[in-house]
Amino acid sequence: MPAPAPPSDLSTLSLAQIAQLVADRKLAPVDSWNPARCGDSAMRIARDGTWYHEGAPINRPAMVRLFAGILRREPDGGYVLVTPAEKLDIAVEDAPFVAVEVKVAGEGPDTTLAFRLNTGDVVIADADHPLHFVDRADGPHPYLTVRTGLDALIARPVYYELAVIATADDDAPPGLWSAGCFFPMTPAA
Repeated sequence: MPAPAPPSDLSTLSLAQIAQLVADRKLAPVDSWNPARCGDSAMRIARDGTWYHEGAPINRPAMVRLFAGILRREPDGGYVLVTPAEKLDIAVEDAPFVAVEVKVAGEGPDTTLAFRLNTGDVVIADADHPLHFVDRADGPHPYLTVRTGLDALIARPVYYELAVIATADDDAPPGLWSAGCFFPMTPAA
């Protein structure tokens, strides 16, 4: 039976429905696979989240979602697509995912932030999926941890929404609450 289509818009979903989507997403146990056959996938993920194969964009969202499910970060910082039979390098320009939408429920410490990724996956910011900020020459780069070693770059429009929320309170430093955790909007030291 095919997997259900990912949501295209979080605004129509309740927080309970979003939490159920998160719970229902079953990923392959890529961390336990260590195949002997290795190579290069001829694939890359651009900074904007577009997946490419041999220089051409992959235009099938279901294919991108499939590949995203077998993506892993290696201890050396590289990225691979891994199956029980083979492990193939993939180039990633920034982060492998992009958070393209946020749904905010609650206020202050009772806030929950749910993010929809460019792959259709949904991630709730919490202790296991923290928000973090990296300062670069071109300004702050906000990220959400998706799973071990894999982050989503938060798209600029979503970042601006978060900045409005963070500056609405007098928290010092400015930051965001989600799932009982406070995430300062300052770059990590």
